[in-house]
Parts: sequence; C-alpha cells; structure tokens
Amino acid sequence: MKFVDEAVIDVAAGHGGAGCVSFRREKFIPFGGPNGGDGGRGGSVWAVADRNINTLIDYRYARRHEARNGEAGRGSDQFGAAGLDIELRMPVGTIVRDAEGGEPLVELLEHAQRALLVKGGDGGFGNLHFKSSTNRSPRQKTPGWPGEAKKLKLELRVLADVGLLGMPNAGKSTLIAAISNARPKIADYPFTTLHPNLGVVRVGPEQSFVVADIPGLIEGASEGAGLGHQFLRHLQRTRLLLHIVDAAPFDEGVDPVQQARAIVAELKKYDPGLAAKPRWLVFNKLDMVPPEERESRVKDYVRRLRFKGPVFSISALAREGLQPLVEAIYRDIAKQAREAPLPDPRFDRAGEGATGAQGDVAHA
Repeated sequence: MKFVDEAVIDVAAGHGGAGCVSFRREKFIPFGGPNGGDGGRGGSVWAVADRNINTLIDYRYARRHEARNGEAGRGSDQFGAAGLDIELRMPVGTIVRDAEGGEPLVELLEHAQRALLVKGGDGGFGNLHFKSSTNRSPRQKTPGWPGEAKKLKLELRVLADVGLLGMPNAGKSTLIAAISNARPKIADYPFTTLHPNLGVVRVGPEQSFVVADIPGLIEGASEGAGLGHQFLRHLQRTRLLLHIVDAAPFDEGVDPVQQARAIVAELKKYDPGLAAKPRWLVFNKLDMVPPEERESRVKDYVRRLRFKGPVFSISALAREGLQPLVEAIYRDIAKQAREAPLPDPRFDRAGEGATGAQGDVAHA
C-alpha cells in the first residue's frame, strides 16, 4: 500500500424525486380528490473521520462518488423513498478544500467526526400538496430539486506533537525507532525515508506523545532538490520541532553548522509560521566522537549557530541520552497544552502533494 496524502475527487448528491399527479378512484367514491405524493429527497455525501485509516489512497483511484436519487411520488398518498446517503471514510487530519478556489471547507480532527460535503436535493411536490378549498382537483406537481455537486481536494496532514527535522542520514529514523515502536526503514544511504512515519512514545502510565518523522531536507529543497518541500505540511500541526544534527558526518568536508543553517532557511522559504515554531537542537551520533571531544564540539556548534534554545546530545544508535530528551519533550508538550490549544491550521499554507510507501502508526 502506498502513502498518499493528496487526492482530488468529484462528489455529487442525489436529485430529489418528482411529485406525482394522481386522484383517488374507488367504487362509490366519485370525487375522491387528489392523492399524489411528494418525491423523496436525494441522498447526501458525508465525510467521516476514521482513525483506522492512515492514507488517502482509496481516493486516488476512486474519484467519482455519487449518492442515489430520491424516488418519485406515487398515488394513494405515497411519498417517494429518500435516496441513501453515502459516507466517505477519511484519515483523521484530512482537510477538505474546494478544488477550484482552494478555500478549506471542513477539517476532520477527531475520530468519528462527520461533515456534510454535498446536500441532496429536496423532493418535488405532488398534487396532494396543492389541494385547497378553491382548488379541489389540482393537476400541479413540481420536479425534484437537483443535488449539489462539487470538485474537492483532499489533503492529509498527520496529527503529531513532535516533528523530526534534519538532513538525510542525520539519524531521524534511528531516533524514532529507539524511542517508540515505529519501525521505519534504516540504511546507510541518503533518502532512506520516503514517507512520513508516526510513532507513539510512552513516558509513563497515561503519559505519551506522538512523533512524526519526515524525509530529510537538503539545501535547495524549495527548488525541488531531493524530495523538495512535499512532506513539510505534516509538521504544521506539531507543537515542537526537533532539529536533528549529525555531529559526526562521514565526509570531513561537511560542516554540520552549515547544514543546520540550510534547514532553517528552507523552513522560512516554505512557511514562516512553521519556522517560528519552538525548535530544539539535538546533536546525534555522539558515539562516533571521542568522549573527551564531545562537550567541546557541541559547544562550538552551538556558539557558531548562535542558538538560544534547548540543546541535547544523544546517540540514537547506542541509546544514550534518550531518557532526558523524552522526559523534557513530554514536560514541554504538557505545558503548551495547558497554556493554549493548538492553533487552527485550516488557513495555513498548503504544501505540495506526494506519494510514497505506507507508514504505520506504532504504539510503544
């Protein structure tokens, strides 16, 4: 199964059924009067959030979704049956936009949340509807009203508390695998991660947070270098960004400080609001640095970056320094949750779409 975070679909509600012109005809009842019923309403199309779905792949191949029309009215005071509604199940975190104008219509943030996408047309009136003291044998009826139809763009942004950010091969996938039960692909070549991965980190009883790992950024991503900016949208709902820096790059000519600055520059090009989120520096792969040089090397990097926020030194592979990092993250997220809820992201800048391999949500 592929990871699909964007799709365009057409939805159409059912038309209302037409009304009926009919008169009561029975023996010994010469003037039975009108008995034509109204038409049934057309079916509507609803969006339903489902936490058991992690991708929009179902809507990449099934693009047309139509509800059934309402039945026409019949004689003997019989109204037409209403058309059945249809429900489109989507991942939690899906934003539904108008495909033409791009404005957001609804956002699915909670499991089982329902939202009306297009409304079915009302049924037409039968001649039973028009009888009166002055119009005892009406022959008027009305057709059913048409149902709504729209072209919609679906955009998925994963729901996570913490986002991992960094160059390819900085150790993001190793870190999420070490602190959660997520099992992303890990290898010694760039761009091993081709899709977002989610992991639930357990800190204690009823204490947890969700981490999102996205493919690495490189300088020039705004011009399409590497995988570009196509997955940065999945960090727009996070409360905290962990900037993973490779403290011991294989190539001695690579400067981690320059790489860190390049990441920040790409964030600002994509979305200044995302660049303004709280960001912590996490220096990884310290197991490859001699113990006597670790502290001085990290201090030198921080000084050159002029970074004022929290700084952590870890080795995700050797699992060193992870517990203090996890506990600090949980305290900060809990504090933010108490002080203010997450901002409404419906009017954030929309990123570009992407496809990749499916990532599972792991529960530690």
